[in-house]
Amino acid sequence: MTAGEPGMPERETGPAGTGGARSGAGGPSPASPGPAASPGPASSEGSSSSSASPGAAPAESASGAQGPAGTPGGPAARSAGGGQDGPAEKGDPDDDPDPSALRIEELILGAERQYTPFQAARAAGVSMELASRFWRAMGFADVGQARALTEADVLALRRLAGLVEAGLLSEPMAVQVARSTGQTTARLADWQIDSFLMGLTEPPEPGMTRNEVTFPLVQLLLPELEEFLVYVWRRQLAAATGRVVQVKDDDEMVNRRQAIGFADLVGFTRLTRRLEEEELGELVEAFETTAADLVAAHGGRLIKALGDEVLYVAEDAETAAEIGLRLIETMANDATMPELRVGIAFGTMTTRMGDVFGNTVNLASRLTSIAPKDTVLVDGAFRAELTASGAAPESEKESEDLSGYRYALQPLYQRPVRGLGVVEPWLLRRRTPEG
Repeated sequence: MTAGEPGMPERETGPAGTGGARSGAGGPSPASPGPAASPGPASSEGSSSSSASPGAAPAESASGAQGPAGTPGGPAARSAGGGQDGPAEKGDPDDDPDPSALRIEELILGAERQYTPFQAARAAGVSMELASRFWRAMGFADVGQARALTEADVLALRRLAGLVEAGLLSEPMAVQVARSTGQTTARLADWQIDSFLMGLTEPPEPGMTRNEVTFPLVQLLLPELEEFLVYVWRRQLAAATGRVVQVKDDDEMVNRRQAIGFADLVGFTRLTRRLEEEELGELVEAFETTAADLVAAHGGRLIKALGDEVLYVAEDAETAAEIGLRLIETMANDATMPELRVGIAFGTMTTRMGDVFGNTVNLASRLTSIAPKDTVLVDGAFRAELTASGAAPESEKESEDLSGYRYALQPLYQRPVRGLGVVEPWLLRRRTPEG
């Protein structure tokens, strides 16, 4: 590909559209499944994707401000740059890369910088457009004409482009894979640095800078964390594949009937005004950890955590009911936690890139918003599923022997719910031995 191709001049003349090789330049590029296809080892392909992967930097981030000096788009990347094939351009002396930051980057990536985006794309044998699309999908900033990419970036793009060429992935699917992996691993990397690594390196040892302390820690932790990441990914992939192969038809796989639950901390906005930032962070961390453990232990799946709220799914109503009630009971026994409320609905929902969508999800959210504190509200469809399973009676009044039921359901007044019409919520309770 040459600079004369459509769109190339813009990428050449400014950071926003760098003619980046498959790891750091401008305009859109064909889909390439990024290292996302597998959270494999951080070396070579795996690690390159998260720091200076081929795939031209996105035009939307013209300033290239993602991450510290050693990351793509940072001052180090811009000052180390050069033309598409020419010598590196002189940068602002103030933007010169920190040698210790570059040393840590090379340790993590397993290679040193040597390619501009255009050079990396050409070395990988892919178009500038494909490289740009891949880079943008992974969420990285434009690196201009900086020599910020490594041999690992070239190999990663070559492999991903090969999957598209072989027909194993379509371009749109490859972009989705790159995007989902980029978003997931970005959050993981931020958490590890903010919570884990910073905790180990603060305060620094006497007379040593943070960078000097960080390097040996990364050197020791990287291979272990890399292996653990691959293990967890394989486990999760096996579980997800198992769910898919058990589905009876394609429609059920995309639009599945499941229970969806929201658990929401009551009065969280007031807490944000009263607590210090560190205290608030600890509370949110404790809530998310407790919720995630309970959901997993009882057979559910945590979809996402949003600070004061968690969203989970379960294959059947009984599992979802048990999770919802245990969340309420566990939080109620913790004096440091505010009250909790839970809303659960049952029905069809669409799954996409690890998230869930649809009216059932919206209904569960609305039920949560109207639930009194320390209670679980469910919809009529959930109630029907729970009674059909034998976990709750059809009617409390008409059932002579209630001892065999685990749960009790009490109808509440119908009420209008924004965007969903009138619904009849049911109060879910755990049945005690006394009834």
